[in-house]
Formats: sequence, structure tokens, C-alpha cells
Amino acid sequence: MRPFTYERATSAQDAAAKAAAMPGARFIAGGTNLLDLMKLEIETPGHLIDVNGLGMDQIVETPEGGLRIGALVRNTDLAADKRVRKDYGVLTRALVAGASGQLRNKATTAGNLLQRTRCPYFYDVNMPCNKRKPGSGCGAIGGFSRQLGVIGTSEACIATHPSDMAVAMRVLDASVETMRPDGTTRAIPIAEFHKLPGQTPQTETALEQGELIISVALPKPTGGTHIYRKVRDRASYAFALVSVAAVIGRDGKGAVALGGVAPKPWRVQEADALLPKGAQAVSDRLFAEATPREDNAFKIMLAKRTIASVIAEAKG
Repeated sequence: MRPFTYERATSAQDAAAKAAAMPGARFIAGGTNLLDLMKLEIETPGHLIDVNGLGMDQIVETPEGGLRIGALVRNTDLAADKRVRKDYGVLTRALVAGASGQLRNKATTAGNLLQRTRCPYFYDVNMPCNKRKPGSGCGAIGGFSRQLGVIGTSEACIATHPSDMAVAMRVLDASVETMRPDGTTRAIPIAEFHKLPGQTPQTETALEQGELIISVALPKPTGGTHIYRKVRDRASYAFALVSVAAVIGRDGKGAVALGGVAPKPWRVQEADALLPKGAQAVSDRLFAEATPREDNAFKIMLAKRTIASVIAEAKG
């Protein structure tokens, strides 16, 4: 690990302003992903800004009837919250499906959204990776791609986003609330928060330089059946080959989002509209523009079968 300097922020605006003034500075809270990346010298920030003391660790009700989740709420506490379990069950199920109990005790809501891909070529500093070193190429293209993306990818990157929580947030239409260095705030719809790689895979989110996540807002509950189904190589502590988050009402209408198949949580509004017509129509629309590789083409059929199973369960 390379040397770095460290300080504790005194307020959200203080943290954002300091990060904006120091190129290469990073915020740290749980550190469950960032510290691993620093040890491997995949990320080499010269300065860390600790935001743990900013008090953003509460879950409160909003005037609109939803919930506002502080950026520092730990994954274990979020999954266990009675209001989340009652009204946003898909989120609890997604969180419990991720990582291990020890990691969930430490990992934060904001950090979960910001975790970086687990693509093996991203983690191997001896291999080319446009996400790690722009312009160096993508070792995964033409390499071993079994775990990687089948849709939303580009010729510059085929990595997937690893978060379970983010998939549930996407199906719930959450908003990511942030503080800018000048003290202004904004709300970014979760659909726009994560970016597809295109020709700039190193740009993974809509955050500006120094911008700090302060909370995530969930809209008023819609009811319905909440399901999170994760398919992986082993029963625990493994990232998804395919995951399906669904919220489906008694009328058959609702929303479906996928994990493990794209560089961001994958949801297509037109596919949601096809839910009353059945799983085949939904799946065909979700994967209409898929570009699988030889090693990961199986993911499409795996996802379609998982979607069918989830929709069947939701309809009883």
C-alpha cells in the first residue's frame, strides 16, 4: 500500500470541499472495498477523508411517506429495520444475500452503491483494463468472460456491477441525495446514477469531483410481492451470476431489475409494461440488445429462467 494522508471531516460540505480541492482524494467510511483496492494498488489515493463522524447513520420517514436512508447506515442495520422489512422487503432480501455478516456490519449504504467491479482483469494489475487505466484495452474481451456482462457493455469494457443492494434500489426507484463542494444538494435518480461504460468505463457514476452521497431516498411503498432471487456458484459469499429483483402487484403489474448481467443494475421500463403478458415477453425485451460472449452466453437463459420463476412465485 502506498503512503497517504488522512483527516476526519467536520461536516458534509467540509468533506466535499476538501475532496474537490485535492485531486485523487477519496472518502472513506466502512472501507470494505476501498482498502482492498489500495492494498492491491488498484487505487492509490494520496489523501483519505473520513466521513464516519458526520452523523449520516439514521433512517427517517419522509414527508412523502417514504424513507430517507443515511449514507452511513450499515448494511446490517438497513436490512433489519422494521420499516424496510415491512414495506421494502426486496431491499432486505438483497442485502442479506450480499457478502458476509461481518462485512454487512461494516459496509455502508453509500459505499455499497460505489463499490467497484469484481472483474478479474480489473483486479489483476498485470492485465490491461480500461476501467483501471483508460486506453490500455480490455483483457476480458477475448479472455475468460464467464462472470461478466452480456448487455449494456461496450468494446471498451464488459465488466458487471457487483452490488445486490443497488439492484433492489433500482427496482424501488430510489434517489441518491448528494452534497456538492459549494454546499448545494441534488437528488440523482438511481436510474441515472450508475453509468454504462461506452468509451469511458472509468466514469462509473454521475457524481462530480468532490460530490458526497449524504442519503438515499425511497419513495412511498407500493405494496405487492417483493422477491430477490440470486443465482451464484456457491451458496454464500459469492457475487451473482444472475440476480432478479421484483416488485409485482396482484394485478400482475410491477417492476423487474437484474444484477450480474450488466455494468449497472439493469431495468427496462418497456419490459415492466409487459409483466401482465408473462415472463417470456419480459425477458425478450430485457435482453433484446444483448451481446454475450462465448463464455457467458449461458447467462441469458439462466436469467430468463430465473425471471420466470420469480414471476410465477409472485403470482402464487
